[in-house]
Amino acid sequence: MSALIWLIPLIPLLGFIINGLTRNSVPKIVSGIVGSLAVLASFVLSTLAYLEVSAARDAGSVASFTVHVFDWFSVGSLRIALSFLLDPLSAIMLLIITGVGFLIHLYSCAYMAHDEGFGKFFAYLNLFIFFMTILVLGSNYLVMFIGWEGVGLCSYLLIGFWFKNSSYASAAKKAFIMNRIGDLGFLLALFFILEAFGSLEYAEVFAAASGMSVGAPVIVIITLLLFVAATGKSAQIPLFTWLPDAMAGPTPVSALIHAATMVTAGVYLVVRSNVLFLLAPLSMEIMAVVGVVTAFVAAFIALTQNDIKKVLAYSTVSQLGYMFLGLGVGAFTGAFFHVLTHAFFKALLFLGAGSVIHAVQDEQDMRKMGGLRKALPITFTTMLIGTIAISGIPPFAGFFSKDEILAHTFQHQPVFWVIGLITALFTAFYMFRLLFLTFFGKFRGTAEQQSHVHESPWLMTVPLIILAILSVVGGFINVPEALGGHHALQAFLAPVLEMGEVNHTVLELSHMAEYVLMGVSVLGALMMAVFAYTKYAKNVDVADDKKQESLLYRLSYSKLYVDELYATVIVRPLGKLSVFFFKYVDKMGIDGFVNGVGDFFIGSGKGIRQLQSGHVGFYIMMMVISVVAILLYGIFHS
Repeated sequence: MSALIWLIPLIPLLGFIINGLTRNSVPKIVSGIVGSLAVLASFVLSTLAYLEVSAARDAGSVASFTVHVFDWFSVGSLRIALSFLLDPLSAIMLLIITGVGFLIHLYSCAYMAHDEGFGKFFAYLNLFIFFMTILVLGSNYLVMFIGWEGVGLCSYLLIGFWFKNSSYASAAKKAFIMNRIGDLGFLLALFFILEAFGSLEYAEVFAAASGMSVGAPVIVIITLLLFVAATGKSAQIPLFTWLPDAMAGPTPVSALIHAATMVTAGVYLVVRSNVLFLLAPLSMEIMAVVGVVTAFVAAFIALTQNDIKKVLAYSTVSQLGYMFLGLGVGAFTGAFFHVLTHAFFKALLFLGAGSVIHAVQDEQDMRKMGGLRKALPITFTTMLIGTIAISGIPPFAGFFSKDEILAHTFQHQPVFWVIGLITALFTAFYMFRLLFLTFFGKFRGTAEQQSHVHESPWLMTVPLIILAILSVVGGFINVPEALGGHHALQAFLAPVLEMGEVNHTVLELSHMAEYVLMGVSVLGALMMAVFAYTKYAKNVDVADDKKQESLLYRLSYSKLYVDELYATVIVRPLGKLSVFFFKYVDKMGIDGFVNGVGDFFIGSGKGIRQLQSGHVGFYIMMMVISVVAILLYGIFHS
């Protein structure tokens, strides 16, 4: 199977080509079937690839397969090949991308059924899957970079899918530009890697780096640049404001790109490069600080948001912060474990939110919802499961991954653990707030909306049910020893994370300490759930409450004025600078010089052209004047 892994990205690419060429000439159902089957085929192949890697691991052989597709280019001694790497890390990422991706494609068949751009939408989704699989399968940094740029392009196309709405188009541009900032870091890192190691192949780079000293300046520079790239793609401070605005795209886009796949590409980059990061403790400490601050700030903002998708968007930013906190403290397995579980419950929550929006005629303000649990029993049940999972309540998936990160954080720096714990409490509160505002109390929308409330069709509810099941059982793949498990995921990823897991991040806490940490976080989450219930489920008036005038409330509701700060400090000064360059440098300077030269010769030509009048008398007069002038010149200069 490993020899055929090139088919995994190829099939979605073919789906993109077919749907792109036939989007206006075939029925919508055909576009949906082609797009969905393309991803399903990739999922089947990814499953076979995973089983091959797993079998190799069980047999004690090398569970890593490199497939050379073709030589890309060569410059001097540098040779770059388009080749793919199948190992435990890429095998699991492929399952996430294609498995969750297929469920989202299936969901989209119903959710986007009435959209006139249906075929184009599925073409874009298939193109995204293609680039995402290229990103995780590449055996070198340049192939990863191609996938990296490709998913950035697709996110622009999908976020701005309804581009006729100017605010949606602006959100797409914002995402594209902020990602370009991070991508510049990736590009610079490529040049430094080439200069330091003479290659971009993972195997060669990591082998050469393993012999370097800890804290080597070139390694610190490379890892910081890679982290800048991850900061942009995974929406960390200060490049995080694009992701909440990206909710302008259709809800399936939010689930696919901003929950399960693209935004976790930064985490994948760091995990893949763990050998380099372990040699740069400074970079890891910076990453931990940025991660924990991002997690806290995003959770704080989510506390007061009323748009159901915006709450989930800031939740995604916060959970990504958790992942980078885990990476920064050396818990590579824990961070990647959270990538896995987050893909399940956050995709579930976004799709559940889409089901709610579908039911209430595209309304997204939770203050205009309420009392929907009886009309939407499947949506309510599955979103309840997703809420419990993300809140870190056992035995659902989020409990195991989040507490593994918190345990490593406590061992590394208790202050970070306190901030992480507070963030976890915020998470439980705003997620149960979302649940209670949406499904409890009385319906607060219009009578027309209420008359149309209904459960979503099976194409939308089946993915919800499957993701809900995964959100329940997903955490059991890496149960800690304190709870009778054997860290199965850590053992599976050992070939990729050998240096990190063996030499750097062994959890040395006693089982009793782990129990205490777990107990504190779970008890806190339950208390926040009860508090949210008493505040929002019983007292329906607070759903339309405008009496909150405290400073903290205003800061949270106004998103800490970060966008306003960026507009004041960066956007407006750059805008004024661009106007200055346009008026004085471009128009008056460059255009003035170029146009002045042209105007001079045009004017000169117009003057000289008057001499060619066509009148014989004028020519005879000019001859006489010339002869007289020549004679006078001769007389006075003789």
